[in-house]
Amino acid sequence: MASPQLARVNTHLRGVAQRMAQAGGDILKSRDWMIEYAKVDPSTQEIVAEVQRIDLAGVACEWLLAKGADPDRRLLYIHGGGWTSGNLDSHRPLSARISQAAGAAVLAVHYRLAPEHPFPAGLDDCVHAYRWLRNNGPNGAAPARSTFIAGDSAGGNLTLATLLACKERGLPQPNGAIPLSAATDFSASGESFRTRAGVDPILADAAAGIGMIGGVYTQGRADPLSPLCSPLNGDLRGLPPLLIQVGDAEVLLDDSTRLAAKAKSAGVDTTLSIYPEMPHVWQLFAPFLPEAVTAIEEIGSFVRKHG
Repeated sequence: MASPQLARVNTHLRGVAQRMAQAGGDILKSRDWMIEYAKVDPSTQEIVAEVQRIDLAGVACEWLLAKGADPDRRLLYIHGGGWTSGNLDSHRPLSARISQAAGAAVLAVHYRLAPEHPFPAGLDDCVHAYRWLRNNGPNGAAPARSTFIAGDSAGGNLTLATLLACKERGLPQPNGAIPLSAATDFSASGESFRTRAGVDPILADAAAGIGMIGGVYTQGRADPLSPLCSPLNGDLRGLPPLLIQVGDAEVLLDDSTRLAAKAKSAGVDTTLSIYPEMPHVWQLFAPFLPEAVTAIEEIGSFVRKHG
C-alpha cells in the first residue's frame, strides 16, 4: 500500500495529467502546467541555496550554491519538460537540493525549447553551458576541479545527448552524469510503456505521444531515433560513470534499464537505482516525499565519490 505522501503525490499528478490532456496539445498551456508539477505541498517549493542569475550568450542560466558547497565542484542541471516546457522556476528547488546534497555549485540551464527552437538548439545550449562551467564558477573565471551533468526526463535525455555530443566533438567528459527518469528512445519500444501504463499517474499515454513529441522536437532536422535524440541508440563507450535513477511505476522504466544494460556492456561504470512505486521524476517532491530525499542523498553521494 502506498504511503500517505505517495498517495497524495499520485493524486496530484493524475490531476495535472488530466488538465494537460484538456489542453489538447496546446504547448503553451502545457507549459503553464509544468510549473504546477511539483506543487503538492509548500515544502517542495523551498529554496535551500543562494541563487545567482546569469545570461550565457542569450541563454538564461542560474547558479545555485548551498551553504558549504564547493564552487569548484560543478554540476550542470538540465530541466525536464518534454523538450517543450519547463524552466528555471519549475526546477529551482530540486537544483538547490542537489547543490546541498552534493556540496557542489549547480548551474541550471534554461535551454531553448521546441517547437520555436527545434533540435539541435537545446542540445547546443547544454553543450555550451557545460563547456563554460568547466572554466567559470559562481565566483568568476576559474577552472573546475570536477564537473558533472544531471537532468530529468527530457533533461535526462539531454544529459546523455550532451555526453555523446562531447564525445563526437572531442570535448572532455565530466567526472560523472546522473540521468533521472530519462527518456532515451523515441520509438517507445520498451515493454514498460505497456506494463506500467496502468500505474503511471502522469505518463500513462506516453507510448502514443512520444512519436509526436519527437516530431515536434526535431521538425525534420534529424531522425528522432538518431543517437543525439535517442541516446539508447548511441555508442556509449568512453562515457563517464553513470548514476541512473528511475521509478518502478514509470512507463519510462525500460528506457533506463535498457540504457544501463547497454552502458555496462560498453564498459561504463554504471549504477542503476530503481525506486519501488515511484512515479516520474519523484525527486521533485522532496522533502515531502521521503523517497525523494533518499534519491537526492544518493545523487549527493555519487557526486562526492567521483569528484
